Amino acid sequence: MQVTQINADGLKRDFKVVVPAGQIETRVQTRLAEIARTVAMPGFRPGKVPMGIVRKKYGPSIMGEVLEGVVNDGAGQAISSNNLRPAAQPKIEIISFAEGADLEFSVAVEIMPEIKMMDFSTITLEREKAVVPDAEIEETLARIAERNESSEPVKRAAKSGDIAVIDFVGKQDGVAFPGGTGEAYSLKLGSNTFIPGFEDQLIGKKAGAEVVVNVTFPEGYGNESLAGKPAEFDVTVKEVRAPKAAEINDELAKTVGLESLDALKDAIRGEVTRELDSISRMHMKRALLDILAANHEFDVPPSMLEHEFDAIWKQVEDDRTNGRLDAEDAAKSEDELKAEYKTLAARRVRLGLLLAEAGHVNNITVTQDDLNRGIMAEARRYPGQEHLVLQYYQKNQEALESLRAPIYEEKVVDFIVELAKVTDKEVSAEALRQADVPEEGAEAEPKAKPKKKAAAKKKAAE
Repeated sequence: MQVTQINADGLKRDFKVVVPAGQIETRVQTRLAEIARTVAMPGFRPGKVPMGIVRKKYGPSIMGEVLEGVVNDGAGQAISSNNLRPAAQPKIEIISFAEGADLEFSVAVEIMPEIKMMDFSTITLEREKAVVPDAEIEETLARIAERNESSEPVKRAAKSGDIAVIDFVGKQDGVAFPGGTGEAYSLKLGSNTFIPGFEDQLIGKKAGAEVVVNVTFPEGYGNESLAGKPAEFDVTVKEVRAPKAAEINDELAKTVGLESLDALKDAIRGEVTRELDSISRMHMKRALLDILAANHEFDVPPSMLEHEFDAIWKQVEDDRTNGRLDAEDAAKSEDELKAEYKTLAARRVRLGLLLAEAGHVNNITVTQDDLNRGIMAEARRYPGQEHLVLQYYQKNQEALESLRAPIYEEKVVDFIVELAKVTDKEVSAEALRQADVPEEGAEAEPKAKPKKKAAAKKKAAE
């Protein structure tokens, strides 16, 4: 087998491979001999079928198998003998082949760029630190108390926020319609849970009042026979109840599964702290990615760049079709947008390759424990459905693997941050939240484009 490099252009390498006919024939005969030892045909004992008959029956399929093997071997030899690190699957094209003649084919390979990483210890970063305000704890407690409110009967006219306990019968042209009747229904006035205008007509009414409520069903109402049509409801107000907020004490804490009010306050403070720390980390990570992008310039494999740009551009076109482009982009020509997003795609691919290389050089891996923590983090995003999320990842290997890339990226970022010089800066929680929160990941846009959301996630660990 003869492998000849015929072109080297940037990250592209082209080779011509020639496999002598004799080498192909040797492989074919070896494979036919293996089959002949076990093949059985009418009139012959197993293993005694003449080679000519075996070749006639199995020759074409064996030839296909051998050709596939020598092509793969040739591509592999082109890569290994030149110490190449492919960035994508090689492209193979048959130049010429006929039975009894040499096989000639080309191998086109895109290789990984040589990445000279900066000294990460020279990086300086600022980490924002925010203290959870006591007022925020109190506001959260007030919301919890509101969600756990009770009510008590009052002897006065109903007002917005009260609960009216009502019987009602809905009619059209004096005839009750299906689904329009209810008894002892507790309706919170001002909640807008009933047809628009219904609740307003009960404000000012006392227990015992009988009211005819006139409404018009919305055009988009689920029941087409009622949509857009007027109706009247005969309503009897059986009781008016005023909401009564739960007291903020140990008993409130117990309703949410905690032992005491202090434990509830600690839980709230911990949750808010994690939220603020997460925002702070995103800001610091964005700053780190900007530094890495500014200090590393290398060619990126064209196929990776094309794949990333296609993903971005598809989202841009979807946004444009559905009127979701921001005013800045909408005012640009297609050529301007493409140039801008090609620059963005190159940044994303370059950062992804850089982080992958940093992880590779420093032996950073994703362990099963890392994956388990990732699964648990995903499960916490769906309160009450955690077991379904766990089952999903247990049964779906592809979904499980999709967690690996972002976890890998975060571990590499953590590694770099550990080497960098990091100083803490105290900020208010309000200022931290109001600052632009960037997208996470090596694919995040530069600061000049903080609001763009157009692109599928790039797996930095590829």
